[in-house]
Amino acid sequence: MILNIALFIFTALAFGYSGYFLRKFIAEKKLKSAEAEAEHILEVAKKEVLDKRREAELEAKDLLYRMRQDFEREVKDRKSEIVNLEKRLSQKEENIDRRIDLLEKKEKEIDLRNDNLKKQEESLKTKDNQLHALVSEEKERLQKISSLSAEEAKQILLARLNEELNNEKAVFIRRQEEEVRSTADKKAREILSLAIQRCAAEHTVESTVSVVTLPNDEMKGRIIGREGRNIRALEMATGVDVIIDDTPGAVTLSGFDAVRREIARLSLEKLISDGRIHPGRIEEIVEKTKKEMDEKIKEEGERAAFEAGLNGLHPEIIKLLGRLKYRTSYGQNALQHSKEVSFLLGIMASELGLDFKLGRRIGLLHDIGKAVDHQVEGTHAKLGADLAKKYNESNEVVSAIESHHEEAQPQSLYAVLAVAADAVSAARPGARRETLEIYVKRLDKLESIANLFKGVEKSFAIQAGREIRVIVQPEKISDSEAVTMCRDIRKKIEEGMEYPGQIKVTVIREMRTIEYAK
Repeated sequence: MILNIALFIFTALAFGYSGYFLRKFIAEKKLKSAEAEAEHILEVAKKEVLDKRREAELEAKDLLYRMRQDFEREVKDRKSEIVNLEKRLSQKEENIDRRIDLLEKKEKEIDLRNDNLKKQEESLKTKDNQLHALVSEEKERLQKISSLSAEEAKQILLARLNEELNNEKAVFIRRQEEEVRSTADKKAREILSLAIQRCAAEHTVESTVSVVTLPNDEMKGRIIGREGRNIRALEMATGVDVIIDDTPGAVTLSGFDAVRREIARLSLEKLISDGRIHPGRIEEIVEKTKKEMDEKIKEEGERAAFEAGLNGLHPEIIKLLGRLKYRTSYGQNALQHSKEVSFLLGIMASELGLDFKLGRRIGLLHDIGKAVDHQVEGTHAKLGADLAKKYNESNEVVSAIESHHEEAQPQSLYAVLAVAADAVSAARPGARRETLEIYVKRLDKLESIANLFKGVEKSFAIQAGREIRVIVQPEKISDSEAVTMCRDIRKKIEEGMEYPGQIKVTVIREMRTIEYAK
């Protein structure tokens, strides 16, 4: 028993010591391997540091090299610029030197010319003195022969010549006045009546509203859309008011711009036939209709030019003519009016032996300013003249357009004919939408406003109400008062009347002196 215990203790101690020495051996071996691995890591780290240092040095050298190259290139460019500038300066200096030489030469030439002129003046003075001496000597001889002084002879001669010329002028003027009176009115009536008879134009009456027919009343709700989004989209896209009321099977489009109103009408008709009505589709259809409308406007302008027999019109002028189809004045369609004036003016020009085609051209373009007068400030006559000048129309066309409402002085006979043809087309029966009663009332009101002022003798509303002429009593109204009266009448008309376009106010003060020799 004791022996077994001792053997067990001995065995345990032997295993303990052997385990201790074994662990010590393993630990020493791990320590050596760790030290070796540490040394290896240090060596690798040193190598990496050395490699990175070499790379950094190489990159620094490369950067330095590139910077040096850029610097050298910039220096080279600067040197070339400096060389070019020096060349330019030298050239400019040479040019300046040449100019200075030329100026010096010209100064010498001018000095020589001045010297020659002075010599010529002196010689002319000498000759002039000699001529005066000869004339005075001749006068003295004539005075001795006629026993009259030079002044007396001159007065007698001038008096006789003046008397003869006055008699001849009076006879000539009287004869011409009689001829003009006997033929001018008759010829003018013949030409106007012939032109009116040969020109038969129909005018369509346009309004400020268009009506679109609906297939059923349910379509009104689809046009309005949820919370009104469809109708708002249509109004914003077209710029017109869409009126949906109790009228069965119809929608009203209201707007003063006839082009926009027509675009809205066509777009709404397409939307109704298509059936898809929503904001996106509305914008798409409106844009498509605008493009189609541009083509339609161009076609209308080309048709008008073809009917008038004109060619060579600028494309923009053609487009502006087409826009006149959607412009009215007193209910008179502007394009139809322009074509009628073109026909009238062409006939008048041919009757007077003038250029028939030029007359038609002026007539067709006389109201071209109305196509843009709602977009640009100014009267349509001035705007039309500016447009014609811009698109290379002749001076006769430009001046006739500018003066067809007598805002400028007529520069040719065509301009006078344009005024007459425009007045005939505007004032003929049936041309405008006004009834005769309204027309007469407007003229009476225009004349009554003028007659309210003191010193007015008579007043006449002419040119279909576009102008009023006021004749004042010269003994009561002075020239300066006439100017003030003209301005006051204009203000009174603006305050008390409604009218399209403009009204020209002319105040006439005339002093006549009449005597009868018995």
